[in-house]
Amino acid sequence: MQTYYRISFQQHKPKERTVLNALLAIATGVLTLLYPSFLYLIAGGYLIALGVVFIWFRTPAFIAGLPIVTGIIIFIFPDVIPIAFAAFLGFFGLILLLAFQFAIMGFLTLIIAVLIVMNPESVAYLIAAFLLLYGVNNLIRLIRKNDNRNGPGGFEEANVIEEGK
Repeated sequence: MQTYYRISFQQHKPKERTVLNALLAIATGVLTLLYPSFLYLIAGGYLIALGVVFIWFRTPAFIAGLPIVTGIIIFIFPDVIPIAFAAFLGFFGLILLLAFQFAIMGFLTLIIAVLIVMNPESVAYLIAAFLLLYGVNNLIRLIRKNDNRNGPGGFEEANVIEEGK
């Protein structure tokens, strides 16, 4: 009888999703700060790209479809950016608050949504603030998670799986 051993590293789909989400948010936040006059293109493009990322990583269809629909509405009706993005942020903040238990980020997202509704003239800067805050928050969570998961020396531990005897 032979015994086979296989070394298996755990899947990193949540890690890849977090990194992609963070980089997309940070890049969009910087673009929004640099080119606020192109806000409807930047915000609509970000929302559609976010929806595609959600679909790619198999997020439930309703959650993945909402940013796509909001992005299309922003492309078609650029004058409704404050209302559409605030509605998206309100929904997104509730999801962060209730489903994923990112309590602080959920509250901040809801606060930014209210600020956008109250002050639509500053919508570009408030959207940029949200995107940068969200991106940096994702990177910090990822770093903390990796620090807690990695074994001595900073390397991820491998699992040894015993197969057939």
